[in-house]
Amino acid sequence: MENVKQQEPIRNALEQLGVGRTVLLGAQHAFTMFGATVLVPILTGLDVSVSLFMAGVCTLIGHLIMKNRIPVFLGSSFAFIAPIGAAVALANANGIENGLPYAAGGIVVAGLIYAIVALLIYFFGSEKIVSFFPPIVTGPIIMVIGLKLAPNAISMASENWFLAIVAFIVVVAVNVFAKGFLQIIPVVTGLIAGYVVAIITKNVDFAPIVQAQWLGLPNFTIAKFDFQYIMVIAPVALATIVEHIGDIIAIGATVDDDFTKDPGLHRTMLADGLMTSLSAFVGGPANTTYSENTGVLALTRVWDPLVMKIAAVFAIILGGVPKIAAVIASIPQAVIGGISIVLFGMIASIGLRTVVEHQVDFTKSRNLIIAATILVLGLGGAVVPLNIGSVHFSIEGMALAAIVGIIMNKILPQDR
Repeated sequence: MENVKQQEPIRNALEQLGVGRTVLLGAQHAFTMFGATVLVPILTGLDVSVSLFMAGVCTLIGHLIMKNRIPVFLGSSFAFIAPIGAAVALANANGIENGLPYAAGGIVVAGLIYAIVALLIYFFGSEKIVSFFPPIVTGPIIMVIGLKLAPNAISMASENWFLAIVAFIVVVAVNVFAKGFLQIIPVVTGLIAGYVVAIITKNVDFAPIVQAQWLGLPNFTIAKFDFQYIMVIAPVALATIVEHIGDIIAIGATVDDDFTKDPGLHRTMLADGLMTSLSAFVGGPANTTYSENTGVLALTRVWDPLVMKIAAVFAIILGGVPKIAAVIASIPQAVIGGISIVLFGMIASIGLRTVVEHQVDFTKSRNLIIAATILVLGLGGAVVPLNIGSVHFSIEGMALAAIVGIIMNKILPQDR
């Protein structure tokens, strides 16, 4: 068999790799999204099985809306963790024992805000929107996406540095030195190697696997709507819409394509918004395009959207088969952390590549200032609280950095 060259991206996995290998690549993406997707419900109290199941369903439907063009996985959004907690706390203060359905109602409305913005983009064109995201803005934003995740990788790896180093070394070695198909499944290889070593060193708890059932329907819960909870959750959409645009540009930069033109930013935002509403309506979290899976795209250079659909099918299966979910959940966080060091770093490197390839002139003070501001605000934990009447929310992290960077790019003169 002819070796698969890392320099040659694979856009048609079935034709170039065959069914078995394509399915394995899908499983690799499923493993990649698993940790973050289940972490959101664990932190917020949402149902893990519902989150996995809806992540798969929403990814499949989202691909249809996006004309099957974008290799993206829609997983649980971290941006809504704090607002969900605030909505639940408000419900408890009002004497409501379970405030999660009301928080879900707010997420449904937030998704509908995406849809409204998508319609505006459709009627007025995406060119005006994209003009706000030149390389001097998108490059540092993409870097922030990867570097912001870096502490998560280190936190997971620090639980057991030996396992993390084993997984890290295997991923790097396979990606750099392996030949043929093995070269494009470094994540799966690293997971397997790390898991085997974890079993040998007795770092795997098999009790949850034994106790888990083979089949079980997710515990769906219908969202409830109340204005005061909606106003706690929905304004977050103002920040995550900016995050969505940055993510789509980042994915496009990763796979050398411009998805703001085809299928169009209006379709990507409509898909993200409607799928967020659908997921929340049955008790799932808000959705977002997953940077973890974008890292795998950069690492493997397999850019066929079909692979993400296969990952979505795996997510649905995981949501309905607690036994399999328990097996994957038993993979030590340190193993995932070791692999994430590479994945998250790859995303940041893509941001660096963006400014290099577009020859951004850093001898200009305006460019230095814009990049510096985006990086510090995005990575430094800056939070800007906003109070509009009885509505209280905050803009922080990448969304804040993006907004400030966009404004600075527009108001600072190009030439002196």
